[in-house]
Amino acid sequence: MPDVLEDGLTLVLVGTAPSRISARARAYYANPSNKFWSTLAAVGLTPRQLAPQEYAALPRYGIGLTDVAKRHSGVDAALPTGAWAPHELRDKVRRYRPRLVAFTSKRGAAETLGVPTGRLPYGPQPEPLEGAELWVLPSTSPLGHTHFQLGPWEALAARVRALRPEGSADTDTG
Repeated sequence: MPDVLEDGLTLVLVGTAPSRISARARAYYANPSNKFWSTLAAVGLTPRQLAPQEYAALPRYGIGLTDVAKRHSGVDAALPTGAWAPHELRDKVRRYRPRLVAFTSKRGAAETLGVPTGRLPYGPQPEPLEGAELWVLPSTSPLGHTHFQLGPWEALAARVRALRPEGSADTDTG
């Protein structure tokens, strides 16, 4: 999956690796049971629910996408030890300088930060990641539905709105 990154983004959402369904569809969060796209719309990060194939439109809302394990696909537990590339993620954050970075699962955050998942609360984290405010969010994956909470996503959306430039358009043009 190609990164959706550019200068000037307010938020970069960081997944672990695409699911097999997403890899086949060549679209982020393409599993119909994944709550990602409906969550973005529900909390107001996008003005409507985008289809997975519309992922490249996210920068118009100040949002980018990437993964910690870019060269692999599958569920987190099945990824090989060498799949994780936190140094590459850190390089991207330094290069593009988003205001916020939010992991869409504790596993991706744990692999990047070197902290056990049990020690990572949902929401804002005390230390930035390469200068960006850092958040950890509940996974929208079907495997995590029993633990999903909308609250941290709502708090992130409120923070994004507070950081967006005055008068920025959050309207859908497509």
